[in-house]
Amino acid sequence: MDMDKLVSLCKRRGFLFQSSEIYGGLNGFWDYGPLGTELKRNVKEAWWRDMVTGHDDLAAPPGAPEAFQMVGLDSTIIMHPQIWKCSGHYDLFHDFMVDCRESKKRYRHDQVRGRWVAYQGKRVFVTTQSGGDEGVAETAQRALKLFGLRGKDAERLAWEGELVSLMTVADFAQVLGPDAREPGTLTEPREFNLMFKTYVGALSGEEGAAFLRPETAQGIFVNFKNVVDSSRVSVPFGIAQVGKSFRNEITPRNFTFRSREFEQMEIEFFCHPTQSPDWYRFWRDRRYRWYVELGLAGERLRLRDHDKEELSHYSCGTADIEYAFPFLPPGEFGELEGIAHRGDFDLRSHMEGKLVRQGDSLVVETDAEGKPRHKGSGKDLSYYDDVTRERYIPHVIEPSAGADRATLAFLCEAYQEDKVPDEHGNPRERVFLRLHPRLAPIKAAVFPLVKKDGMPEVAQNIYRDLKQQFNVYYDEKGAVGRRYARQDEVGTPICITVDGPSLTDGTVTFRDRDTLRQWRVKVEDCREELAKVLRGEQLAISS
Repeated sequence: MDMDKLVSLCKRRGFLFQSSEIYGGLNGFWDYGPLGTELKRNVKEAWWRDMVTGHDDLAAPPGAPEAFQMVGLDSTIIMHPQIWKCSGHYDLFHDFMVDCRESKKRYRHDQVRGRWVAYQGKRVFVTTQSGGDEGVAETAQRALKLFGLRGKDAERLAWEGELVSLMTVADFAQVLGPDAREPGTLTEPREFNLMFKTYVGALSGEEGAAFLRPETAQGIFVNFKNVVDSSRVSVPFGIAQVGKSFRNEITPRNFTFRSREFEQMEIEFFCHPTQSPDWYRFWRDRRYRWYVELGLAGERLRLRDHDKEELSHYSCGTADIEYAFPFLPPGEFGELEGIAHRGDFDLRSHMEGKLVRQGDSLVVETDAEGKPRHKGSGKDLSYYDDVTRERYIPHVIEPSAGADRATLAFLCEAYQEDKVPDEHGNPRERVFLRLHPRLAPIKAAVFPLVKKDGMPEVAQNIYRDLKQQFNVYYDEKGAVGRRYARQDEVGTPICITVDGPSLTDGTVTFRDRDTLRQWRVKVEDCREELAKVLRGEQLAISS
C-alpha cells in the first residue's frame, strides 16, 4: 500500500489535518477532522465496550482463571510531581539524542541508520533516517555527492554491509550526519527527558514545577485505594482509563504513529501474586484477539514476547502486539499495544519510594546518606481479602494501547483499491476503506436517485428515522455513482437509495460497500435491516 495515498485521502476526506496548518503546522501534533473524530471515537468506544461496560462481572471469560470486575477512571493530566519521581519517569524517561553542529538539527540516536563506505582510502559512515531500499538509495546518493562522483562512478565505492544503527558507531568523526555536507558534525549522544514541563499557580520557579503526564497509568495506581474503598471491588479487578498523554519526542514522524500529544487506552489489572502469570497470559491473548476481531489479521499483525534483555528491571514478562505499517521497512513492525506483567512495582513505589533492582529483589533507592532518594507517599496501598484474611500488595497486569496508533492501523488495513465497471462498462479504479462496521465513521448514507418526483422527501424521512439510532449521512448532490464513490472512500458500509420503484412498491435499494451487491428492502424495515448488516448477520440477499 502507498502510504502517501492514504495520507492524501485522510486530508481530502476530513480524517486528519496537520495541527496549526495555516501557520505552517506544528511538528508532532495532529487534528482529527469530522470523519477522523468519529473513527477514533468508535475505536475508543469499541475498546471501552469490550473491556469495561460489556464485560460480564459474573462469568469468567474464556481463558480467565475466574470472574472479575472492570471499572473506569478519568484522572488529571497534571499530577503531583513526586508521582513521576517515584514512578521512575523523572530519572529514566528519556531518549538519547545527537545534535548536528552544521545543520543545527537534532536526531534520536537510535533512529539514525547508515552504511560504511570507502573511497580512495577514506572511510565514512553515511547516515539516513529512512529504512529499507529507500535508505540504501539515499546513502548511495549522499556518498557520491560527498566524494564528488557521478552516478556512473557508483561502482568505485566500496560498501561494507547493510544499513545499521548509528548506535553501532563509536567514533563520530567518521559519521556524515543526515543533513550534513561533511563528516564529523554530530555531537556525542546525551540524555533528553521526554516529559513536558509546566508550572502550577503563580510560582514560576522549581517549587511550582509540574509535568504533563507521559502516560495514564500512574493516575490509576495512585487512586487504587480510592477505587477499592468507594466501589466495593475485590481482587481480581481492573481499572480502565482512556486519556491524553504527552511526550516531547525528539523526532516525531510517520504520520500519527509517533506524536507528541496522543491518546492511550490503558488497563491496570490487579490480581493475587500467585495468579499473576495466568492473568498475564489471559490479557495477552484477549487483547490480541480484539484487534483480529475488528479487522487486523494475517501476516501484518503479530504478538511478540519480549526477550529477557528487553524487559524493564521490574517486569516479570512483556508482550507487544505489533503491526507492519506501510511506512516501515519490509519485515519491520511497529508497536500497537504492550501487555506488561509489572509485579507489585508500581503500588510499592508509591508506598515506599522509588524502587530499583538489587540482585533478585526490588529495593527502595537511597542517597549517599541512606535516605530514600525519592520518597513515596507513605500511604498503605496493600489489599485486605475479607474471605481469606490475607493482606498483600497486588500484582499488576497492564495492557496499554495507543488509540491513535490503533486508528492508524485500522486505516492502513482498510485501504483498498480495485477495478469496477463504470456506467459504460469500462473499468475504473475504486478506492474504498474496508472498515469494520463498528468502526466506520458513517454507518449508512441515504440518497434520492434524483432531486424530483418526491424521492428527496422519502429519502429524508428514512434519514431522520435512521438518525435516531445510527450516524447516517444524507446526500442528493451529483450523479449517484459519484455519491457511491465518495461513501466507499470514507468506509461507509451501506448506501440506501430511493429510486423509481420506491414510489410504487415502497422499497429501497441497499448497496454493500465491499461486495457491491444490491437488494431491496421495505422502507419501514430499513432500521432493522441496517442493524442486522452492521451486526454481520447473514442476509438472504436478492440482486
